[in-house]
Amino acid sequence: MAKLRAVECREFIKAVIEKADEMGVPVSIAVVGPEGHLIALERMDDAGFITPETAWSKAYTVAAFRSMSPRFPDGLVIQQWFKERNPQLMMNMAVMTNGKIAASGGCAPVFKGNEMVGAYGVSGATSDQDEIIAIYAREKVGWKHLAADDTTHPDVKKHINELYKKAGIGDRKL
Repeated sequence: MAKLRAVECREFIKAVIEKADEMGVPVSIAVVGPEGHLIALERMDDAGFITPETAWSKAYTVAAFRSMSPRFPDGLVIQQWFKERNPQLMMNMAVMTNGKIAASGGCAPVFKGNEMVGAYGVSGATSDQDEIIAIYAREKVGWKHLAADDTTHPDVKKHINELYKKAGIGDRKL
């Protein structure tokens, strides 16, 4: 069983801070294991006081939903999925989990091979900026947000790509 180690998370956090500093936006970064338990959390100086909890909630949400179904490759898809189906459900789930459900840009699962080993969340900038920062850091440290072997059913891919389009990011494809 593969694991995501704290030392790996520190490298990801360094890369996030590097990009956030370059963009001039202080953020918080959270990394959780596949069950949503916190591995690492850091708040940059001047990041909003609520951003650590928000980053952790984003990471937790991705871990929870990716564990439920491979249909959820990131927070933007989860957010759009809720908007399409039942926006009230997202609020209810946030209440039922003591605020741990938050779907937005800047979060995705982390895979080693075909195993989901965790998820990350970045919070403090706009959703788009959080996403840019997170993708930069993920690519810099070599984390994968999709399983090595793509077994996603074509109908599911089509659905996710439609959700990206509705979210205004039709250039992104699963």
